[in-house]
Amino acid sequence: MTLLCVENLRIEFPSRHGIAVSVNDVSFELARGEILGLVGESGAGKSTIGNAIINLLSAPGRIAGGSVVLDGEPIQTLQGEAMRQIRGRRIGFIFQDPMTSLNPLLTIGTQLMETVVATRGASKEEAEARALELLEAVGIPEPKLRLNQYPHQFSGGMRQRVVIAIALAGDPELIIADEPTTALDVSIQNQVLELIRKLCKERDVGCILITHDMGVIANTTDRVAVLYQGELMECGPTMDVLERPQHDYTRSLISAVPRSDVKVHRFPQVEYIEKAEELRIDVKNHWLGQKESFGEVDHGKLLEVKDVDLRFVTKRAFRERDRRYVQAIDNVSFHVKEGETFGLVGESGSGKSTTARVIAGLYRPDGGQVYFAGKEISGMSARERRPLNRQIQMIFQNPYSSLNARMTVANIIAEPIRFHQLASSEAEVRQIVNDLLDHVGLGKAMGVRYPHEFSGGQRQRISIARALATRPRFLICDEPTSALDVSVQAQILNLLKDLQEELGLTMLFISHDLPVIRQMCDRIAVMKQGAIVEINDSASLFTNPENEYTRNLIEVMPHLDHLSREGLELESVA
Repeated sequence: MTLLCVENLRIEFPSRHGIAVSVNDVSFELARGEILGLVGESGAGKSTIGNAIINLLSAPGRIAGGSVVLDGEPIQTLQGEAMRQIRGRRIGFIFQDPMTSLNPLLTIGTQLMETVVATRGASKEEAEARALELLEAVGIPEPKLRLNQYPHQFSGGMRQRVVIAIALAGDPELIIADEPTTALDVSIQNQVLELIRKLCKERDVGCILITHDMGVIANTTDRVAVLYQGELMECGPTMDVLERPQHDYTRSLISAVPRSDVKVHRFPQVEYIEKAEELRIDVKNHWLGQKESFGEVDHGKLLEVKDVDLRFVTKRAFRERDRRYVQAIDNVSFHVKEGETFGLVGESGSGKSTTARVIAGLYRPDGGQVYFAGKEISGMSARERRPLNRQIQMIFQNPYSSLNARMTVANIIAEPIRFHQLASSEAEVRQIVNDLLDHVGLGKAMGVRYPHEFSGGQRQRISIARALATRPRFLICDEPTSALDVSVQAQILNLLKDLQEELGLTMLFISHDLPVIRQMCDRIAVMKQGAIVEINDSASLFTNPENEYTRNLIEVMPHLDHLSREGLELESVA
């Protein structure tokens, strides 16, 4: 039985420059108990369709044509209280960015319980019991303790799990999941997707799964719809589309998915309709290549982390014995050679991002030392570290909160150039900014816009351009491609590979995407509960992992390696 019918949907965004058509003549159906995947590049209209279904389009967006019918009832024109009766109760929404959908001033328990009360009319006791049940269902450890904590006390992946729990609180008929596993590691991702599959099967819940992860599409969905620039390229049963794609764009999209079974020198490019140049540059004759010598490093070790410990207070109290702590990093040690890409993988909350923040000087460790180019930097003050900040740059996990909403993109990228006095004039600053925007695939014309005018993937490209603006020696990449579709991911990762080869750039690469880690890294460290359980070269770790935990991660990762990709590549694909 059809649960949702979207027919000839057209979505427009009027402005003083004219009308921008975000979605044009898109039609699809969703049956009860079915999972439909929406896949496509960043800006293809996937999230816009999801927002339009529950009337959450950002102003001045509007549905200009077509219909949205939920269980026989047209809902595209519903407003105010009528739509509020549907949101949460009949349609649950899992938003892409957990930080913008959680109130930082309220505890997780309060936000979960108020949703249960509003959608189910439960008492306070019933709401609390349901909140604990939901936290356990999405894999939050120690739910009773976590219920009284605030969003900032959770890792990115754990915040995403809380958002999923809130979406499930009202037992909806339809779940719209907008990139629900973007910030999750493979084990929790598998757990969350299994929970969605179980809900759909046992309760006849329909689900629209919006994602750029083709592995998730292959392992989770019953049918898939492929979008490009707001138009539907093709739609059909998932295995039919993946194994026998009918459209050139679909074929090139599948060919660009990173492999986990073999390592390739470069990622295939997705090229269709608009022939974008591959982001391969000759940095020897480029501004990025004008890098002064910093001297040799001892034994080739540019970075060394020795026995680092860090804990966070979870319960404050006057007396020391009444305080409670969580051990975020537990006796972590590793080194990164100059010119190497070193990977960190592990579950959400395992300490990967916290380790990166210690290296970047954002956290001061409780014990141990961090050495950079032979100098201990873990005990330096902010003033003492300032000269090092140019050499060590970080691409943060969340492109929504790491960009200043009041600054134009050009000024965001220009800020570190001006601060470190890397240009002799404002004209040179503008030229460098324009050049960086071109090289991350945005184009210099985008410099006059503000962050809110970009999609999640486009914002991450801005973050990468800003990090490259100081011509760093050591680049910390904290989930740099988590918000990117496979086509943009291929461009960015190829750019990082080029920079490393030509400049000897050293990188610490953190990701939950194991195929990307396999392709990018020379050596990999696996973290669990704040400690490193295994360090190995990338080939050995994937073909012969030593630790049981590592084996489990590799077993549950979504991938397309079982599909034959022969004949999928277009002639223009590198």
